[in-house]
Amino acid sequence: MKNQNSDNNFNVWNYKPWWCQPWSIILTGITIIGGSWLLFHILWLSIIVALPITLWWVYFLLLYPRMAQEMYK
Repeated sequence: MKNQNSDNNFNVWNYKPWWCQPWSIILTGITIIGGSWLLFHILWLSIIVALPITLWWVYFLLLYPRMAQEMYK
């Protein structure tokens, strides 16, 4: 494995499998939210489904990569 600490180009996504990449996380969330709307056609239910997914996105797509990069600087 290449030592990426020296060149400050650490990318957490290089160490994640395909199903844990940003595109798959976003696609899964959109599918679940859209599926809840298509299945039930109840706005408040879709919003309730979207809230934890949005929190998941914020943490895993924004905060986690920043924290990992700070840790490996």
